[in-house]
Amino acid sequence: MNKSELVDAIASDSGLTKADAQRAVNSFVTVVGTALKADDRVALIGFGSFSITKRAERQGRNPQTGKAITIKAKNVVKFKAGSDLSTKVN
Repeated sequence: MNKSELVDAIASDSGLTKADAQRAVNSFVTVVGTALKADDRVALIGFGSFSITKRAERQGRNPQTGKAITIKAKNVVKFKAGSDLSTKVN
């Protein structure tokens, strides 16, 4: 499911217009992104939680040349599914 299909599904399930559902999805993405950038954790009970994990600098290899390279440290978004979501999937 892509973003436009998600907007359509939310609009039909909730009775919102597609424009309102689009604004809700965009707002959710913006708010979660802002919270994660501030190093906050976003938890939705039953659905799951979004958090930031810090990945350390490490050594790697260029696959074309085999030369050793340094891969910079970075923040990675992590999602852990909640119990309700896990139950629905399984």
